[in-house]
Amino acid sequence: MEQTLKITNVLSDPTRYYIYQYITKRHKDVTVQEIADNFDIHPNVARLHLSKLEDVNMLVSDTQKTGKGGRPSRLYRLSDDVIQLHFPYRDYQLLSNIAMQTMLSLGEEGKKALYLTGKAFGKELIAQEINRTSNSTEELSFDQKLTILKNASTLSGFHPEFEVNEDQSKIYFQIYNCPFKEVALEHSESVCNMHYEFLKGMFEVLFHSIELVEKENMLGGCDSCAYHAIVTK
Repeated sequence: MEQTLKITNVLSDPTRYYIYQYITKRHKDVTVQEIADNFDIHPNVARLHLSKLEDVNMLVSDTQKTGKGGRPSRLYRLSDDVIQLHFPYRDYQLLSNIAMQTMLSLGEEGKKALYLTGKAFGKELIAQEINRTSNSTEELSFDQKLTILKNASTLSGFHPEFEVNEDQSKIYFQIYNCPFKEVALEHSESVCNMHYEFLKGMFEVLFHSIELVEKENMLGGCDSCAYHAIVTK
C-alpha cells in the first residue's frame, strides 16, 4: 500500500504524468534536455520530474560519457517493473499463470485451443474497431485499415510503430511493449505463438490474404518484436 500511495502521488502531477506517457511512446532513452525542450520547462524542473519517476521505479537511468570531456549525460528509460494499481486488490497475473498452466497441462490439444482463442480475440478486437467506423471491410481504404490496426494495437498496449512499402503490399510493424511479458518469461513458446495468432487474426479481418513473418523477438534480447506482414488488399 505504501508503494501504491507513492506512485499515485507521483502521477498526480499532470506534467509528470505526460512526461511518463511521452517516454512510453518514445521507445528510446531520453535526456533531461529533451524533456525540457518538449515540455517547455527548465532543465532543473525536468530533472526533478524524472527523478521522482525514478524514485518509484517507473524509470531507471544511467550515465553516458559525451566524448567531449564534459559532464556525463544521464539517460532515462522505462523500468522493467510492472506498475499496477487496483482498488480493491486484484492479481490478474496470478490468474493468467494459473490459466496458462492449466491449458498446457492438456498437452497439444490445450496449446491448439490457446492459439485458436488468441486468434479469435485478435479478430474480435479489429471487429470492434471496424464497427466504430464502418459496417464492412469492403468500404475501407488501405489507409483506413492501417489506422484501425494502429488504433487496436495501441489500445492493446503494444506501443506500436508501422511502416508500409510503396505498393502497399507489405506492412512492417514493431511492438515495443509486450502486455504478456511476465507470463511469457515462464511460457515463452506458448505465449509467443498465441500472440502471433492474435496478430494474425487482426490482419485476417482486414485483408484478403496475409502472410505474417516474425523478424525479431524481445524475449531474445531485441528491442522490440518485429514483423513483416505481406498482405493482399
